[in-house]
Amino acid sequence: MGKIIPRRLDLRLPSGQSAFLWGPRQVGKTSWIRESLPEARVIDLLRADVFREHASRPELLRERLMNVPAQLVVIDEVQKAPALLDEVHWLIENTGHWFLLTGSSARKLRHGHANLLAGRAWRRTMVPLAWIEVPDLDLESVMHSGLLPRHYLSSAPDEDLRAYVDDYLKEEVVAEGLTRNVPAFAQFLRVAALTSSELLNYTNVARETGVSAKVVRTYFDILEDTHLGFRVAPWRKVRNRRLIETEKFFLFDVGVTNHLARRTARLGGNEFGKSFEQFVLMELRAYQAYASRDMEIRFWRTAHGAEVDFVLDDMAVAVEVKGSARVHDADLRSLRTLAGEGPVGSKLVVCLEREPRTVEPGIEILPWTVFFTRLWAGDLGV
Repeated sequence: MGKIIPRRLDLRLPSGQSAFLWGPRQVGKTSWIRESLPEARVIDLLRADVFREHASRPELLRERLMNVPAQLVVIDEVQKAPALLDEVHWLIENTGHWFLLTGSSARKLRHGHANLLAGRAWRRTMVPLAWIEVPDLDLESVMHSGLLPRHYLSSAPDEDLRAYVDDYLKEEVVAEGLTRNVPAFAQFLRVAALTSSELLNYTNVARETGVSAKVVRTYFDILEDTHLGFRVAPWRKVRNRRLIETEKFFLFDVGVTNHLARRTARLGGNEFGKSFEQFVLMELRAYQAYASRDMEIRFWRTAHGAEVDFVLDDMAVAVEVKGSARVHDADLRSLRTLAGEGPVGSKLVVCLEREPRTVEPGIEILPWTVFFTRLWAGDLGV
């Protein structure tokens, strides 16, 4: 557990430039700060004594920093004391200090109308580990442990995953007052895991959770605000075909998803395909977070069921994911249908085959490691 994995996050803040750094709990923000910003002054609000003094007297921050030399100041888990942001704003405007403000949830800040610095701070995100950061990873092990650093390095990932879910319910949901019905939310988490990667259906999830569809919408918003889930929108630009307009929802980590869903995703097993699709999406989101923040990730699906898993940058790249060691001609049908809607830059199938190959009409079959290598090398055109 003492191993340090170098991260791809490159957040060099020039003097005077502040930033927010968001990401789920235990994603590695604090370790990255310790390794990358040793010169920074750190205010860690996860420490009970530090939190108490700053939450009760936000002006203490100004009093301590106003007459000291300008420096980078890190406030870790800033959402725990939203009133500090007014002091941060004043210090940015009136002193030479600049700030890195980290957090695992923006919900309390937004809903409490906290000061989000009116465009004075960059927005960055840290995500779970990516293949590019741990290129020797074992695919089947990752399906079990997931890619949060603590879980990936753990000798007992089941225990760590169980503790993670319990801590999330206690720290994020209960302590922050995000919902009063914790048992219903705990049941919702399991249903959200079972339906992760599927089209959002609030009514069905509500039926399984025992609350109204309106409440379920709020629950999904909580997952998104705490960076434990995200929506993927459909690609809608077509000439003559009726498309699905509904979004998909994914949990943020394949290990957390499989733990909550109580399933084992083994190579060749029935449960592997959905997990492999989520794993590929996690790498795409890591690339989006660290290398190409403007890259759009969408999916394409017709009302008749033809579907391409990911459409990147307005059809610059179309990606179909197959969790199998052999891709057949029938697996290419949706990519060919999509190509009929307009020019597609690259048509790729990401799979478990051993060697890349090209099939007619210009569709590439890529082992997942080859796809990831080309993605991070910038060779996909996104």
